[in-house]
Amino acid sequence: MDAFLHSTLLVAISEMGDKTQILALILAARYRKSIPIIFGILVATLANHALAALGGSLLMHTGLKTWMPLILAVSFIALGLWILIPDKADDDEAPKKDYGAFVTTVVVFFLAEMGDKTQFATIALGAQYSNLIGVVAGSTLGMMIANVPAVLFGDKIMKWIPLNAVRYAASALFVGFGLWSLLTWFKLIPAFS
Repeated sequence: MDAFLHSTLLVAISEMGDKTQILALILAARYRKSIPIIFGILVATLANHALAALGGSLLMHTGLKTWMPLILAVSFIALGLWILIPDKADDDEAPKKDYGAFVTTVVVFFLAEMGDKTQFATIALGAQYSNLIGVVAGSTLGMMIANVPAVLFGDKIMKWIPLNAVRYAASALFVGFGLWSLLTWFKLIPAFS
């Protein structure tokens, strides 16, 4: 349950104001078909985050196992600082041909998540927890929590959400999780069992 809850919380908060959330707004404005876009986000996120969590899990089984908690702690701190840099949708991610709302959303979201903060967070969570299903389910739920309202309500919600405050809270959450991991690695505080 820890893997699921941590993954949901970290991804949902870090996704606020992210380029994929902006992309969800753009797709919703372009197609005006919320259901195919929502299912496209779901399919793309499941595929991308399953690969990311598996990659993180495989990293834990390499010769880096002893150093992995330190690497993860530094990664979470770096992600927390990276969150402070606002994202903008990349123009080159827009499709050249129109394949419909669902296919376009799957392809564009999958590609937009490559190398994104939430993908790196999912890699780190996959390495942190042995529960891959919990990590993938949680990170996917976090993406859906952040992006479905953007698709359904778009501009109306974005006027009420102070994205800078959310960005700072997400940054603090990642840095705090990284510092906690760092302190437990150096055995300065006890780890949760």
